[in-house]
Amino acid sequence: MGDVGWGSMKVMCVWTALLLLGPWPAVAYRTPFDQGLESEQKGPGRTEPRGRPTDRYPREEPSDGGQRSARECRRCCDPREEPPSGYTSQSYPQLHPPPPEYKVVPQINITILKGEKGDQGERGHLGKSGKGGLTGPQGPSGYKGSKGSMGQPGEACKSHYAAFSVGRKKALHSSDYYQTLVFDTELVNLYGHFNMFTGKFYCYVPGIYYFSLNVHTWNQKETYVHVMHNERAAVILYAQPSDRSVMQSQSLMLALETHDQVWVRLFKGERENAVFSDDFDTYITFNGHLIKHKSEL
Repeated sequence: MGDVGWGSMKVMCVWTALLLLGPWPAVAYRTPFDQGLESEQKGPGRTEPRGRPTDRYPREEPSDGGQRSARECRRCCDPREEPPSGYTSQSYPQLHPPPPEYKVVPQINITILKGEKGDQGERGHLGKSGKGGLTGPQGPSGYKGSKGSMGQPGEACKSHYAAFSVGRKKALHSSDYYQTLVFDTELVNLYGHFNMFTGKFYCYVPGIYYFSLNVHTWNQKETYVHVMHNERAAVILYAQPSDRSVMQSQSLMLALETHDQVWVRLFKGERENAVFSDDFDTYITFNGHLIKHKSEL
Protein backbone atom coordinates (compact mmCIF):
# COMPACT_ATOMS: atom_id res chain seq x y z
CA MET A 1 0.00 0.00 0.00
CA GLY A 2 2.89 2.32 0.69
CA ASP A 3 4.46 1.70 -2.70
CA VAL A 4 1.21 2.45 -4.51
CA GLY A 5 0.67 5.75 -2.67
CA TRP A 6 4.24 6.87 -3.29
CA GLY A 7 3.98 6.09 -6.97
CA SER A 8 0.70 8.05 -7.32
CA MET A 9 2.26 11.09 -5.71
CA LYS A 10 5.20 10.96 -8.11
CA VAL A 11 2.87 10.80 -11.11
CA MET A 12 0.93 13.79 -9.86
CA CYS A 13 4.08 15.84 -9.32
CA VAL A 14 5.39 15.06 -12.83
CA TRP A 15 2.12 15.95 -14.48
CA THR A 16 1.82 19.15 -12.51
CA ALA A 17 5.28 20.25 -13.69
CA LEU A 18 4.44 19.41 -17.29
CA LEU A 19 1.16 21.28 -17.21
CA LEU A 20 2.83 24.37 -15.76
CA LEU A 21 5.41 24.41 -18.55
CA GLY A 22 2.76 24.25 -21.26
CA PRO A 23 0.68 21.81 -23.28
CA TRP A 24 2.69 18.86 -24.69
CA PRO A 25 1.60 15.94 -26.80
CA ALA A 26 0.71 12.87 -24.80
CA VAL A 27 3.50 10.24 -24.86
CA ALA A 28 3.88 7.04 -22.96
CA TYR A 29 5.83 7.39 -19.77
CA ARG A 30 6.61 4.46 -17.53
CA THR A 31 6.87 5.19 -13.88
CA PRO A 32 8.02 2.81 -11.17
CA PHE A 33 4.39 2.37 -10.35
CA ASP A 34 3.67 1.21 -13.92
CA GLN A 35 6.59 -1.18 -13.82
CA GLY A 36 5.33 -2.64 -10.58
CA LEU A 37 1.93 -3.15 -12.08
CA GLU A 38 3.40 -4.85 -15.13
CA SER A 39 5.36 -7.30 -13.03
CA GLU A 40 2.29 -8.14 -11.00
CA GLN A 41 0.09 -8.61 -14.05
CA LYS A 42 2.55 -10.69 -15.93
CA GLY A 43 3.59 -13.12 -13.33
CA PRO A 44 4.55 -16.56 -14.46
CA GLY A 45 3.01 -17.49 -17.75
CA ARG A 46 1.48 -14.04 -18.60
CA THR A 47 2.25 -12.41 -21.94
CA GLU A 48 0.32 -9.12 -21.69
CA PRO A 49 1.94 -6.12 -23.27
CA ARG A 50 3.72 -3.58 -21.20
CA GLY A 51 1.67 -0.72 -19.93
CA ARG A 52 -1.28 -0.10 -17.63
CA PRO A 53 -3.94 -2.77 -17.19
CA THR A 54 -6.95 -2.25 -19.43
CA ASP A 55 -9.38 -3.01 -16.68
CA ARG A 56 -8.04 -0.20 -14.49
CA TYR A 57 -7.20 2.31 -17.21
CA PRO A 58 -9.48 1.83 -20.24
CA ARG A 59 -8.38 3.29 -23.50
CA GLU A 60 -10.33 5.27 -26.01
CA GLU A 61 -10.14 4.27 -29.60
CA PRO A 62 -9.37 7.08 -32.03
CA SER A 63 -12.42 8.40 -33.82
CA ASP A 64 -10.68 8.50 -37.19
CA GLY A 65 -10.03 4.76 -37.08
CA GLY A 66 -6.24 5.15 -36.90
CA GLN A 67 -3.93 3.76 -34.31
CA ARG A 68 -2.08 5.82 -31.78
CA SER A 69 1.63 5.62 -31.70
CA ALA A 70 1.87 5.85 -27.99
CA ARG A 71 -0.27 5.22 -24.98
CA GLU A 72 -2.10 8.04 -23.38
CA CYS A 73 -1.12 8.91 -19.87
CA ARG A 74 -4.03 10.10 -17.86
CA ARG A 75 -3.82 12.09 -14.67
CA CYS A 76 -4.63 10.08 -11.61
CA CYS A 77 -6.23 12.69 -9.35
CA ASP A 78 -9.40 13.59 -7.61
CA PRO A 79 -12.20 14.05 -10.18
CA ARG A 80 -13.45 17.11 -8.27
CA GLU A 81 -10.16 18.91 -8.70
CA GLU A 82 -10.11 21.43 -11.52
CA PRO A 83 -7.75 20.59 -14.43
CA PRO A 84 -4.65 22.70 -14.97
CA SER A 85 -4.51 25.60 -17.36
CA GLY A 86 -3.06 23.50 -20.18
CA TYR A 87 -5.82 20.95 -20.06
CA THR A 88 -7.79 20.36 -23.28
CA SER A 89 -10.64 18.05 -24.13
CA GLN A 90 -8.62 16.45 -26.95
CA SER A 91 -5.75 15.41 -24.67
CA TYR A 92 -7.97 14.31 -21.77
CA PRO A 93 -11.40 13.49 -23.12
CA GLN A 94 -12.65 11.67 -20.05
CA LEU A 95 -11.84 14.39 -17.46
CA HIS A 96 -14.52 17.09 -17.26
CA PRO A 97 -14.51 19.98 -14.77
CA PRO A 98 -17.39 19.95 -12.34
CA PRO A 99 -20.16 22.47 -13.04
CA PRO A 100 -19.85 25.69 -11.04
CA GLU A 101 -21.80 25.80 -7.86
CA TYR A 102 -24.09 28.82 -7.57
CA LYS A 103 -25.00 30.18 -4.19
CA VAL A 104 -28.15 32.22 -3.64
CA VAL A 105 -27.19 35.38 -1.80
CA PRO A 106 -30.20 37.18 -0.35
CA GLN A 107 -30.37 40.91 -1.12
CA ILE A 108 -31.69 43.11 1.66
CA ASN A 109 -32.98 46.60 0.89
CA ILE A 110 -31.50 48.63 3.72
CA THR A 111 -33.65 51.66 2.87
CA ILE A 112 -36.80 49.93 4.07
CA LEU A 113 -35.26 48.99 7.38
CA LYS A 114 -36.05 51.45 10.14
CA GLY A 115 -34.52 51.23 13.54
CA GLU A 116 -35.94 52.31 16.83
CA LYS A 117 -36.16 55.99 17.65
CA GLY A 118 -33.13 57.23 19.53
CA ASP A 119 -33.00 59.50 22.55
CA GLN A 120 -33.27 63.22 22.08
CA GLY A 121 -29.91 64.97 22.03
CA GLU A 122 -28.86 67.96 24.06
CA ARG A 123 -29.88 71.37 22.90
CA GLY A 124 -27.17 73.33 21.16
CA HIS A 125 -25.98 76.84 21.88
CA LEU A 126 -28.10 79.76 20.72
CA GLY A 127 -26.74 81.24 17.51
CA LYS A 128 -26.26 84.88 16.65
CA SER A 129 -29.28 86.91 15.71
CA GLY A 130 -29.59 87.61 12.03
CA LYS A 131 -30.28 90.91 10.37
CA GLY A 132 -33.81 92.18 10.49
CA GLY A 133 -35.79 91.64 7.35
CA LEU A 134 -37.87 94.09 5.40
CA THR A 135 -41.34 94.94 6.60
CA GLY A 136 -43.82 92.75 4.87
CA PRO A 137 -47.07 93.86 3.31
CA GLN A 138 -50.06 94.49 5.51
CA GLY A 139 -52.15 91.42 6.01
CA PRO A 140 -55.87 91.15 5.44
CA SER A 141 -58.26 92.53 8.03
CA GLY A 142 -59.41 90.05 10.61
CA TYR A 143 -62.93 89.13 11.49
CA LYS A 144 -64.93 91.44 13.71
CA GLY A 145 -64.78 90.28 17.28
CA SER A 146 -67.69 89.71 19.57
CA LYS A 147 -69.12 92.50 21.66
CA GLY A 148 -67.43 92.94 25.00
CA SER A 149 -69.06 93.01 28.38
CA MET A 150 -70.47 96.19 29.85
CA GLY A 151 -68.01 98.32 31.74
CA GLN A 152 -68.38 100.01 35.07
CA PRO A 153 -70.45 103.23 35.23
CA GLY A 154 -68.44 106.40 34.71
CA GLU A 155 -68.53 109.72 36.49
CA ALA A 156 -71.46 112.07 36.26
CA CYS A 157 -71.66 114.06 33.05
CA LYS A 158 -69.74 117.33 33.24
CA SER A 159 -70.62 120.43 31.23
CA HIS A 160 -67.72 122.48 29.90
CA TYR A 161 -68.10 126.23 29.65
CA ALA A 162 -65.83 129.14 28.76
CA ALA A 163 -66.97 132.65 27.84
CA PHE A 164 -65.90 136.26 28.23
CA SER A 165 -66.91 139.76 27.10
CA VAL A 166 -64.79 142.85 27.89
CA GLY A 167 -64.80 146.53 26.76
CA ARG A 168 -62.76 149.74 26.82
CA LYS A 169 -63.97 153.28 27.50
CA LYS A 170 -60.74 155.14 26.86
CA ALA A 171 -59.37 156.14 23.50
CA LEU A 172 -55.99 154.85 22.49
CA HIS A 173 -53.24 156.29 20.25
CA SER A 174 -50.50 153.96 19.10
CA SER A 175 -47.12 155.34 20.11
CA ASP A 176 -45.11 152.07 19.85
CA TYR A 177 -44.61 149.80 16.90
CA TYR A 178 -46.70 147.09 18.61
CA GLN A 179 -49.03 147.80 21.52
CA THR A 180 -51.34 145.40 23.38
CA LEU A 181 -54.92 146.55 23.67
CA VAL A 182 -55.92 146.38 27.35
CA PHE A 183 -59.58 146.49 28.43
CA ASP A 184 -60.97 148.25 31.48
CA THR A 185 -64.56 147.00 31.55
CA GLU A 186 -65.46 143.40 32.44
CA LEU A 187 -68.88 142.43 31.17
CA VAL A 188 -68.62 138.59 31.37
CA ASN A 189 -65.60 136.64 32.54
CA LEU A 190 -66.64 133.04 33.28
CA TYR A 191 -64.20 131.30 35.66
CA GLY A 192 -61.78 134.24 35.18
CA HIS A 193 -60.23 132.87 31.98
CA PHE A 194 -59.70 136.42 30.65
CA ASN A 195 -56.90 138.31 32.42
CA MET A 196 -57.82 141.98 32.70
CA PHE A 197 -54.26 143.05 33.57
CA THR A 198 -52.56 141.49 30.55
CA GLY A 199 -55.54 141.89 28.17
CA LYS A 200 -55.28 138.20 27.10
CA PHE A 201 -57.66 135.24 27.14
CA TYR A 202 -56.08 131.99 28.42
CA CYS A 203 -57.57 128.73 27.26
CA TYR A 204 -58.20 126.18 30.04
CA VAL A 205 -60.90 124.21 28.20
CA PRO A 206 -59.65 123.07 24.77
CA GLY A 207 -62.08 123.11 21.86
CA ILE A 208 -63.62 125.32 19.19
CA TYR A 209 -64.07 129.03 20.15
CA TYR A 210 -65.81 131.98 18.53
CA PHE A 211 -64.28 135.50 18.86
CA SER A 212 -65.48 138.96 17.76
CA LEU A 213 -63.85 142.41 17.94
CA ASN A 214 -65.64 145.80 17.59
CA VAL A 215 -63.85 149.20 17.46
CA HIS A 216 -64.70 152.81 16.58
CA THR A 217 -62.40 154.64 14.16
CA TRP A 218 -60.99 158.16 14.67
CA ASN A 219 -61.45 161.02 12.21
CA GLN A 220 -58.50 161.56 9.86
CA LYS A 221 -56.61 158.67 11.54
CA GLU A 222 -55.83 155.11 10.50
CA THR A 223 -57.15 152.11 12.44
CA TYR A 224 -54.94 149.01 12.16
CA VAL A 225 -55.64 146.18 14.66
CA HIS A 226 -54.70 142.42 14.78
CA VAL A 227 -56.51 139.58 16.61
CA MET A 228 -53.60 137.42 17.79
CA HIS A 229 -53.50 133.62 18.37
CA ASN A 230 -50.46 133.20 20.60
CA GLU A 231 -47.75 135.07 18.61
CA ARG A 232 -49.46 134.74 15.22
CA ALA A 233 -51.78 137.33 13.66
CA ALA A 234 -55.01 135.44 12.95
CA VAL A 235 -57.11 138.28 11.38
CA ILE A 236 -56.83 142.03 10.83
CA LEU A 237 -59.28 144.89 11.37
CA TYR A 238 -58.46 147.91 9.22
CA ALA A 239 -60.00 151.31 8.40
CA GLN A 240 -58.46 154.02 6.24
CA PRO A 241 -58.37 157.65 7.38
CA SER A 242 -61.67 159.42 6.73
CA ASP A 243 -63.59 162.59 7.60
CA ARG A 244 -66.10 160.46 9.44
CA SER A 245 -65.63 157.95 12.26
CA VAL A 246 -67.35 154.58 11.85
CA MET A 247 -67.76 151.30 13.73
CA GLN A 248 -65.63 148.42 12.42
CA SER A 249 -65.97 144.72 13.40
CA GLN A 250 -64.16 141.44 12.83
CA SER A 251 -65.07 137.87 13.87
CA LEU A 252 -63.46 134.42 13.61
CA MET A 253 -63.39 130.88 15.01
CA LEU A 254 -60.25 129.21 16.41
CA ALA A 255 -59.39 125.70 17.58
CA LEU A 256 -57.58 126.20 20.85
CA GLU A 257 -55.49 123.87 22.96
CA THR A 258 -54.84 124.17 26.66
CA HIS A 259 -52.77 127.28 27.59
CA ASP A 260 -53.29 128.96 24.19
CA GLN A 261 -53.67 132.78 24.27
CA VAL A 262 -55.92 135.12 22.29
CA TRP A 263 -55.43 138.92 22.46
CA VAL A 264 -55.59 142.18 20.45
CA ARG A 265 -52.72 144.46 19.43
CA LEU A 266 -52.36 147.78 17.62
CA PHE A 267 -49.91 148.02 14.71
CA LYS A 268 -48.18 151.35 13.92
CA GLY A 269 -47.46 151.96 10.27
CA GLU A 270 -46.45 155.12 8.44
CA ARG A 271 -49.55 156.89 9.69
CA GLU A 272 -50.83 157.46 13.19
CA ASN A 273 -52.91 154.56 14.47
CA ALA A 274 -55.78 155.17 16.93
CA VAL A 275 -59.16 153.93 18.18
CA PHE A 276 -61.89 156.22 19.48
CA SER A 277 -63.78 156.04 22.79
CA ASP A 278 -64.90 158.28 25.69
CA ASP A 279 -65.40 157.98 29.42
CA PHE A 280 -69.19 157.68 29.20
CA ASP A 281 -69.80 155.07 26.46
CA THR A 282 -68.08 151.80 25.58
CA TYR A 283 -66.99 151.84 21.92
CA ILE A 284 -64.51 148.95 22.00
CA THR A 285 -65.55 145.35 22.82
CA PHE A 286 -63.88 141.95 22.63
CA ASN A 287 -65.92 138.75 23.03
CA GLY A 288 -65.31 134.98 22.95
CA HIS A 289 -66.96 131.70 24.02
CA LEU A 290 -66.58 127.92 23.66
CA ILE A 291 -68.65 126.31 20.92
CA LYS A 292 -67.66 122.63 21.32
CA HIS A 293 -65.33 120.84 23.66
CA LYS A 294 -62.40 118.94 22.18
CA SER A 295 -63.59 115.61 23.59
CA GLU A 296 -66.82 115.96 21.58
CA LEU A 297 -65.12 116.49 18.25
